Order: sequence, then C-alpha cells, then structure tokens
Amino acid sequence: MGRWSYLAVLAFVVVSTVWLEVALRTRVYRRWRRLLASVLPVAVVFALWDVYAISRGHWTFDPGRVTGWRLPGDLPVDEVAFFVVVPVAAVLTLEAVRSVRGWPVGDEAPDTQPDAPPDARPVPR
Repeated sequence: MGRWSYLAVLAFVVVSTVWLEVALRTRVYRRWRRLLASVLPVAVVFALWDVYAISRGHWTFDPGRVTGWRLPGDLPVDEVAFFVVVPVAAVLTLEAVRSVRGWPVGDEAPDTQPDAPPDARPVPR
C-alpha cells in the first residue's frame, strides 16, 4: 500500500463510524457547527504542535507511508486529515452510545427530557 497507508487507515476509520450517523441517527453531521466547534480548535493546536516538532527535528513522517502532499511547515496533508477524521469518529461513537442508551444530549426541548422536573415542562393549554 506504501504511500497511501496513512490515508487507508483513515478511510477505515471513516467507514467504521460513518454508518452510525444513518443507522442510529446520531445527527452529528446535522449539527455541523457544534462538530466544527469541537474539532477545529483541537486540529489547529495539534497541527501547530506538529509543525513545531517537525521544525525542531523531534517529529518525522515516513515518506514511504504518506502521500507526499505537504502543507507549509512540512506538515503532511495526511496528518491534518488525521486531526479531523479521528475526532469526528470519536464524536460519532459518543453520540451513538448516547443514542442507544437514551442519554440526553442537552439541547432537547424541556418537554422531551424525561428527567426534567415538572416545573421545567411546558404547561398544556
């Protein structure tokens, strides 16, 4: 597989988790702003950290295992994809567990929360 190895692993991660969106109705992609707000800051910090580590010679990537496409700072595109794909897979997995267990997400209307106190539920008119 050679230079496509890193992306192949990421493709496996995507295929292994993307079905959760459809099968369990996790609604992760529908709430894209929330997903972006949780993934983007971490991806940026880790990308900067990698660029620093690469520049200092502390971190390298096997050129035979990455595509060879590089961003400024000699950061492989494969690594940036990792910083997005793996957290999204983790969020999908967490939301799948919530869906199966029936745990509230926290953004439900008060009348749909089973454990909400009676005064938090709307009064029928």
